[in-house]
Amino acid sequence: MKRRNRRPDRRRIKTLRSYTIEETARTLDVHRNTVRHWIKDGLPVIDRRRPALILGSHLAEFLARRRAARKQTCRPGEIFCVKCRKPREPAGRIADYVPSSPMAGALIGICPECGTLIHRRTSAARLRSILGELDLQTAQGQSRIKDTAEPLANCHPEHEVSNHGELQR
Repeated sequence: MKRRNRRPDRRRIKTLRSYTIEETARTLDVHRNTVRHWIKDGLPVIDRRRPALILGSHLAEFLARRRAARKQTCRPGEIFCVKCRKPREPAGRIADYVPSSPMAGALIGICPECGTLIHRRTSAARLRSILGELDLQTAQGQSRIKDTAEPLANCHPEHEVSNHGELQR
């Protein structure tokens, strides 16, 4: 069974073309009843008679408006919880900052509603403006692999390598 996309990609729509309901559904990989619901929700059609035609520019604009209406931005002190699908203030107003590089890292907290870990990527420069009233604990970043000053020889200790690169016993 083919899984349908939850968010139709408006970039698949050609703005200078008109689509029937079936063509719209096929292009966006949604059910044709979904397109009919969109029409009831305000998607403009060229003609109310069959076949109903939808301008590509109207369709792309309609999908962009729907996506913008659902978008929720995080205020200072909030981190988006994927499970709850809402911006939340971490439990106890405590968050950890884990740097992933010298310039960026992630705020990590616990969602007070569902108890899952919540993450928010940020740059080190914007950290103070994002924090708000949160208590911040800075964790050590993961150590990186570094080059050594001398190369390691992958030889058996009983064997030695001569100056010419030949193996000696």
